[in-house]
Amino acid sequence: MAAAADEAWCRENVPRVMELVSTRLPQREVCALLSVSPWCHRALTSNPKLWEVLDLHEAKKAGERLISALSLARYRHLKVVNLEFSQDIDDRHFLHLKEMGAILLEELEFLNLNACQRISDKGIDAVTSLCPNLRALSIYWIVGLTDTSIEHTVKNCKKIMDLNLSGCKNISDRGIQLVADNYQELKKLDITRCIKLTDDALQEVLQKCSALESLNLYALSSFTDKAYTKIGYLTSLTFLDLCGAQMRKFDISQFDLVCTYY
Repeated sequence: MAAAADEAWCRENVPRVMELVSTRLPQREVCALLSVSPWCHRALTSNPKLWEVLDLHEAKKAGERLISALSLARYRHLKVVNLEFSQDIDDRHFLHLKEMGAILLEELEFLNLNACQRISDKGIDAVTSLCPNLRALSIYWIVGLTDTSIEHTVKNCKKIMDLNLSGCKNISDRGIQLVADNYQELKKLDITRCIKLTDDALQEVLQKCSALESLNLYALSSFTDKAYTKIGYLTSLTFLDLCGAQMRKFDISQFDLVCTYY
């Protein structure tokens, strides 16, 4: 009878405790708890809140692990995928997910691909086609990407509010024109070190994306007062990074915002 009581306690109470504790643990540790017992496994995998984030940043074999994770039912309600500085991930992994057909990340809101250097425009097309309701995309320092990636993104993801293109040195005015035309409700934009951009591109953003709250223009010495004077269009702007700017007559102090510049 004692053994039966212990088993009942473990079956009913341990999973509840594990489920409560798991909300405060890194996902890798939550995955480890799945092997504690069949009851823990059942309780944890049936709680969708525990599986809204897939964190593979700096992970080895990240592409294979991504495919494996997305084949599991518990990850079908993902809201965040973080692949920042992940190793061994490239276009073929995203193309494979697209070819699987059944994978569609309709609830995904944030995708972080920062510094995943093996991803090209083709990979961006494949991955953005899987998440039509994406709200934030970060592709920091994927230097091989071109305006074609922007073209794919605006075609596949209509609800982007936060876009980080920092370090994408091959993005030109054409790509930023697409951003300005398609994301007029954009809240955050980072075009740090997008060195091909001209005043014309910045003016398009300032005129059409008037809802911007945060704008990063770090290390963009090519812009002039001709474009900077249009910052007044951004009545909701609260953060502006102008480090490296070559301003002459423009006085930024007239705006009520947090500003970084020299």
